[in-house]
This record gives sequence, C-alpha cells and structure tokens, in this order.
Amino acid sequence: MMKKSLHIATLSALFALAACNNDQPEVIDRSPQDPLADQLNNAAPVELPPSVKVSKSYRCGDGSLLFVDFMSDDKTAMVKTEKEGTATKLQMAEPGKPYTAPGYSLTGNGDAVTAELPGKGSQSCKA
Repeated sequence: MMKKSLHIATLSALFALAACNNDQPEVIDRSPQDPLADQLNNAAPVELPPSVKVSKSYRCGDGSLLFVDFMSDDKTAMVKTEKEGTATKLQMAEPGKPYTAPGYSLTGNGDAVTAELPGKGSQSCKA
C-alpha cells in the first residue's frame, strides 16, 4: 500500500510540473501606466518665468520713489511706486525699446531711467 501511495504522489507531482511552462519566464510589468504619457511627450517645452536679475530704487525729478525689478529675461521689468505696493509688469517689445504697459513706459536699466507713469508726465529718475 505504501508503494502505491508513493507512486500516486510521484505521478501527481509530475502532472503538476507538466502543466507549467518552464521554458518561458513569467514577465511582470510593474511600471505605472500613465494615460497622458503620449500627450505629455508631445507637449511643447515649458518656459520657466524669469527671476529677478537686479532690483533698483530710484528717486524721480518730482521727489517720488520708483522701485524696479529687472528680470533675468532682459525684456521684463516689474515697477512699483510704493515699496510694498503692487507691481506692474512692463515688457520690452524688442531689444533697445522701452519697457511698456498701458499707461507706463520705462527707458533704461542702469543708474538712471526715464519713467512715464499714469497721471504723471515723463521724468528722469536716478538710483
């Protein structure tokens, strides 16, 4: 009887092994599948916003103060009339032209600028 049980156990084990496909290893893909992968790969490159290159404080001809942050893209200036005030973004259309926004104009970027602000005429300002 013991021999018969041993033969049955051996046959069962051989049958179980025969059912397996040992020639091909099982491949498990654990990488996450991103449904937007193709869309992201084909998207246009992202341009980071410019950082502050230099900040200047100017005293203008009428005694007012002007605070200007010149940005690293060399075509944007952020202008404030109060140190903690809201900045207005001025853009340069092309190199050598003034920084402008509706009602604003700023020429120069060194120790002296010419500024035109809403409600004020053009005036010279010095750092």
